[in-house]
Amino acid sequence: MGLDAVADELYGLRPEQFTAARSRHAAAARTAGDRGLAEQITALRRPSLSAWASNLLVHEQPDEVHPLLDLGTALRQAHSELDGEQLRELVHQQRMLIRALSRQAAQLAADAGHPLGQDAQREVQETLQAVLADPDAAERWAAGRLVKPLTPAVGFPAGIPKAPPRRGSPSASPAKPPPSRRREESAAQERRREESAADKRQREQSAAEKRQREQLAEARQAAEEADRELRTHEAETEAAGRQAQEAKERLATLRERVTALADELSHAQDEFGQARGDERAARERMRKADRRLRDARSRADAATASMERLAADQES
Repeated sequence: MGLDAVADELYGLRPEQFTAARSRHAAAARTAGDRGLAEQITALRRPSLSAWASNLLVHEQPDEVHPLLDLGTALRQAHSELDGEQLRELVHQQRMLIRALSRQAAQLAADAGHPLGQDAQREVQETLQAVLADPDAAERWAAGRLVKPLTPAVGFPAGIPKAPPRRGSPSASPAKPPPSRRREESAAQERRREESAADKRQREQSAAEKRQREQLAEARQAAEEADRELRTHEAETEAAGRQAQEAKERLATLRERVTALADELSHAQDEFGQARGDERAARERMRKADRRLRDARSRADAATASMERLAADQES
């Protein structure tokens, strides 16, 4: 199984299943001898709750992916072309679609046992807004492998633009306002610039605070994952130690059996040697007894022959 297949599986799981499944796939890759793949799998980060809900929407409702992507393409095009009428209609569709998709994501998460709080629901909506504003964000969301929520571009869509005036119309060459009005307009523009700058600083500060919160959350999540992995490795090390001790004890038992069998073999060899010696001695005694028996028979035959001759001599 390659990295893409593993990532698709992991980011489709529930949050509590992610770490164990990642460790299992990394161990399988190491067992197969692919350490590079094992390191890539280990580097995959567990998604936040809102990112998981966004991924869940992609995995469980694939038919809803393309409508949002198509709407984002149309919105960006209308915004770049300053097509006010089309942009008004698309913004209305945007609100309706994001509201519907965020409700679906919340319902899917609740059905999976992880209901979303207000912050997580807002992050899902911001992710969907980012998908509409940024094609790169849209591609990342459609892959279903988000680790953290996406941040929408500030000011997109930046209001509903007005149609440009037609040439020759009265509005094409407006009358020059009097000096007092110009001063008032200049002061108003300056106030708007200051307010816009203040709003921009406020948004930047809010974005910076949000990034800090996200970084802190990621650091906490990374620490929790590292702690879980450490406990897993400790358990594996302890199990390996027990297995090594059991193997050592089995080896000692086998050595004792080998020693005992060697002693029995040596004793059997001694007995076999003694038996062979006894057999040779018995055969030698049998040969000697056989020779004595033959000698005795020869002497007996000779004595019988002598007696027969003497008896014959006496009769004659």
